[in-house]
Amino acid sequence: MTDPGWLKFALRLDGKGGATPFEPQLSAGDHATRWIHLDYTRPESRDWLEARADIPMVVSEALLTPETRPRVSEVGGGLLVYLRGVNLSPDARPEDMIAVRLWVRDGLVISTQKRTLKSLTELVEALYAGEGPATPSELLAGLVDGLVWRMEDAIEQIEDQVAAFSEQLESRPGSREQTRRIGALRRRAITLRRYMAPQRDALIKLHGDSRIRSGDAETIREATDRLQRLLEDLDAAREHATLLQEEVFSAQNETINDRMYLLAIISAIFLPLGFLTGLFGINVGGLPWLEDPNGFWWFSGMLAITSTGILLWMIRRRWV
Repeated sequence: MTDPGWLKFALRLDGKGGATPFEPQLSAGDHATRWIHLDYTRPESRDWLEARADIPMVVSEALLTPETRPRVSEVGGGLLVYLRGVNLSPDARPEDMIAVRLWVRDGLVISTQKRTLKSLTELVEALYAGEGPATPSELLAGLVDGLVWRMEDAIEQIEDQVAAFSEQLESRPGSREQTRRIGALRRRAITLRRYMAPQRDALIKLHGDSRIRSGDAETIREATDRLQRLLEDLDAAREHATLLQEEVFSAQNETINDRMYLLAIISAIFLPLGFLTGLFGINVGGLPWLEDPNGFWWFSGMLAITSTGILLWMIRRRWV
């Protein structure tokens, strides 16, 4: 099904939901839709694209560019579509999104990517099972629909994590570890939104294109509406995470202030006592109770009375 090299697959759609592999030669007179999927990082892909006379150079460069931002535009007599999907690979971060580039015209779809995108893989599996898209328009609609559904899973995960942090803060004060994890969650939400917002704009333009059939346009329109709701949910989760982080900072500052306040009270009580013990510790004559056998107890009593008086004064001033 999949070539591990530069050519990921080349399929001829039968127009009934099925597809068969073929050698990627763009012959004229064959009206079946062909889908050719390449690894844009391999030099063989560039060589193949540049060797095709019916693929404009501007299209080849667009399909091989490493940096993409979701967009839809008319290029070289066809529709150039840049889309991104969440990375669902094990141990991968969802915000590390995977790009797919497609150039679509009558009877031909050329797509490129580097890493595997699950939504695209499922489309290929559906074609082999005879249950896939019958036209390029339907192929685009199915890909868009799958990408948005998987984004929904990633954003629900972020919302669940934010809710879990909120419950933790209700049971115990915030810690540095919580601050770090909430900050990472905010950065994840910001990164996701940075790609999802232009993808929404691209989908709005895509479902209004004349080459997209009415039923497929409706599918893309519904996916666009879901994506808009996901963006709103993502904004709400990000704002909630911001409030939680501020709450953690507030709890940490309150704990520090309480400790500093306690230290200040202790210092205020013991500062006069330290002065008195230092004063009575000098080795000069004339100190009271120097020859009195009960002098230590008299001095200790004076310290106790002094500290008690200071504490009562603080209480009266409402410092304690």
